[in-house]
Amino acid sequence: MKQAYDKHHLVPFGEYMPLGDLLARIGIFGLAAQHGNGYSSGPGAMLLDFGVLGKALPLICYEAVFPHDVNAAPERPDFLIQITNDAWFGRGAGPRQHLAQARMRAIEQGLPLARAANTGISAMIDPYGRVTAAIPLNQAGFVDAPLPSPLRATLYSRTGDLPFALLLVLLLAAAAVRKGRRNSD
Repeated sequence: MKQAYDKHHLVPFGEYMPLGDLLARIGIFGLAAQHGNGYSSGPGAMLLDFGVLGKALPLICYEAVFPHDVNAAPERPDFLIQITNDAWFGRGAGPRQHLAQARMRAIEQGLPLARAANTGISAMIDPYGRVTAAIPLNQAGFVDAPLPSPLRATLYSRTGDLPFALLLVLLLAAAAVRKGRRNSD
């Protein structure tokens, strides 16, 4: 069975240029673009079927930074896969930060994550965010590690940012009421 996944959350100024057609007229292009707006995004989060391993949600590079990209999947995956080109980051903190963000997606979802990074840190991450096996930064190799079992759906995987947004609205309303009472005294 042939399956395909197209990246849907593109990197601004790298993979696409906001107002690209307009800016192209004056010679400004995205870093990875050949002309105009750059690349176009895919249709959105979708699962790939890996047979006995289950269904996986692919996250290409930057997509693992955003929790809502993971929550946008049509159904709960059995695991996450991140494929990334961390060469952009060089040897600085970038590859470690990108790995930390991927670990957060595993924790938020209660799902294991298999991460393949060309020059970054490739790793198997369990649903608690622990790295169970890894290839260090700028080392070639492969990880042969068992895929950890997923946990039950977490509160965050079921609700996303909604509880936080509601709490924020309530706090802002309470602050406005309190300020109104002070001004009327």
